[in-house]
Amino acid sequence: MIFIVVKFPVKPEYVEEWPQHVADFTAATRAEPGNLWYEWSRSLEDPNTYVLVEAFQDGTGEAHVNSDHFRAAMETMRPLLRRTPDIVSTTIEGATGWSAMGELQID
Repeated sequence: MIFIVVKFPVKPEYVEEWPQHVADFTAATRAEPGNLWYEWSRSLEDPNTYVLVEAFQDGTGEAHVNSDHFRAAMETMRPLLRRTPDIVSTTIEGATGWSAMGELQID
């Protein structure tokens, strides 16, 4: 599984409308074969930062970054950002999705 977390530092004048600016990209990415999840959150420490948590099945990430909707989204996002986003991207061998947290079991 390819697991990715990206922090998007949005310009303050665009932060409230960010979800609308990325809505088409979000929908298109969620519809991609191999997409496991694509979830946006807003940082509690910096309310001008949105955090994206996404995952793809092995072998499907290249199709994502080469898609028309990905290229269009990069151009849409560019003028809305304060600086280059921070990213962590890694492959987790053998993983196919979320696991239950062993340290906090709720039955």
